[in-house]
Amino acid sequence: MTDQAAPHPDLAPAHDPADSHDPAVMREQYRSTPLLETELAPDPVDQFAHWFKDAASAGLHEPNAMIVSTASPEGRPSSRTVLLKQFDTRGFVFYTNYASRKGRELDANPYASLLFPWHPLARQIIINGTVARIGRDETVAYFRSRPHGSQLGAWASEQSSVIGSREDLLRRYEELATRYPEGEQVPVPPEWGGYRVEAETVEFWQGHENRLHDRLRYVRTDEGWRVERLAP
Repeated sequence: MTDQAAPHPDLAPAHDPADSHDPAVMREQYRSTPLLETELAPDPVDQFAHWFKDAASAGLHEPNAMIVSTASPEGRPSSRTVLLKQFDTRGFVFYTNYASRKGRELDANPYASLLFPWHPLARQIIINGTVARIGRDETVAYFRSRPHGSQLGAWASEQSSVIGSREDLLRRYEELATRYPEGEQVPVPPEWGGYRVEAETVEFWQGHENRLHDRLRYVRTDEGWRVERLAP
């Protein structure tokens, strides 16, 4: 999916010596510092910010890339990689075409799972929660910050729909580029905008030797956040 940076200094992955393309023999031993409950931030957003800074500082390519999983009303799941564009105590925000498959599924079944797979650090973060569209003002503000080509792309692509060919897509883009040349404001597509995932659980996963990984999960309660340790 993305290029990967060198491992974090605390890690010393040991590659299996077998030279094979058989996935059954592909493995690494994760060696890292234990993740302890006493070292966690009181709030999962603060803990996320700490780990996100580590991922960015380690040089990971697109540390904001996350796998977004949704499900249809019939319970059929689907996943794709999307870029996180904002996070705070209200939740985690990404943008998409509302008429795309994920948009249709989220409108019908407003729950999602987010996965940040930071393999070079032997870390994962899994966020599960409810989803709602963000305000239009927020969407417009973010759309205006995008590169001109990305703004045109949001119009050119009717995301998840069947198209005849790549040439059809590029022709549509060129028509838009002629209509809205560089320097001219591109209107925000009516079917394009942001979703915010309000976390109900946030799991921090740290890999260790012999698959004895640390899994600490924040769970939202009426009294605040409870932290529980899960078996790896």
